[in-house]
Amino acid sequence: MSIRKRLSPEESRVAALEAARALLIEAGPQAVTLKAVAGRIGRTHANLLHHFGSASGLQKALAGYLAETICATIREAVIAQRSGIGCPRDVVDLTFDAFDKEGAGALASWMLLSGNEDALDPIVDTIHDLVVDLDEYGSDTQRGNTLALVLMALGDALMGGPLAQALELPRNAARDRAEAMLVEGLQPAPITPGG
Repeated sequence: MSIRKRLSPEESRVAALEAARALLIEAGPQAVTLKAVAGRIGRTHANLLHHFGSASGLQKALAGYLAETICATIREAVIAQRSGIGCPRDVVDLTFDAFDKEGAGALASWMLLSGNEDALDPIVDTIHDLVVDLDEYGSDTQRGNTLALVLMALGDALMGGPLAQALELPRNAARDRAEAMLVEGLQPAPITPGG
C-alpha cells in the first residue's frame, strides 16, 4: 500500500507544472496531457482537471509558468549586465534557450495550432511586465529590442537550424545578430547640433 503525501492546492499545482515542463522538454508539447502529467506526479486525471480545467488550460498555465520563471532569470541577467557583472549575450542566450531548450517556442506554436487563440497571453503579459519593470526611461529602443529579440528567439527555435544551414551560416548566427542589436541599443544616442 503506497502512501501519497498530501499536498496543498498550490503545491499540487506547482508539481503538475514542473512535471508538464519536464514532459515538454523530453517529448514535446504533444506529450503535455492531463493523463501524462497525472501519471508523472502520482495524481488522478480528475485532480488535474480540478486545477486546470482542460488540457488547453494546463498548457496555458504551463506557458505562464515558463514565462514567469524564465523572465525572472532574464530580469536578473539584465540587472547584472547593467551593473557591469553580466553582458548582453547572457540575455540573448537565456531568451533563445527559453524558446528552444525549454520548449516555449514549440509549446506556443502547438497551442496556436490547436486552436487555443489566447495561448500567447501569459507569455506576452509576462514579457510586458518585465519590460515595464526594467524600462526606467520608457525607451522605445528597449521595447523594440525586446520585440525583435523575442521574435528572433521564437523563429530560431522553430526553424533556425535548418535555415542557418541552408544559408550556409553558423548555427549561432541569429544569436550573434541579436547580441549585436542589444549592444547597439546600449550605445548613447548621438548628440545632434542644435538639438
